Amino acid sequence: MTTSEAPVAETLAAMTAVSLEASTLSARELMIARIAALAAVEAPSVSYALNVGAAVDAGVTLADAQGVLVAVAPLIGTPRVVAACAGLADGIGFVIAMDESAV
Repeated sequence: MTTSEAPVAETLAAMTAVSLEASTLSARELMIARIAALAAVEAPSVSYALNVGAAVDAGVTLADAQGVLVAVAPLIGTPRVVAACAGLADGIGFVIAMDESAV
C-alpha cells in the first residue's frame, strides 16, 4: 500500500515521465500530441489539468493548443473541438485554483 497523499496523480506523473523518456519526440512535441489525443477522445477537464503543468514546462503555449485544435478539427469534428476548448479552459482554471490555494 502506498503512503502517498496523491497516489493517482503521482502515478500519472510517473507515466508521463516514462513516456517522455521513451519517445523520440521532444517534450514539447509529445505534449502537443497529448493535447490532440485528449481532444480526440473527449477527455474530461481533469485530464487536461493533469497535463497542463507538463505542457507548460515543455514550452507549449496557449497559441500552440489553439493551433492543435484547429489542426484536428476536420478529423474529430466541431463537437469534440468545442468540448476540448471547454476542457482545456476548465483544466487550466483548476490548476490555477490549486496553485492559489497552496499559497
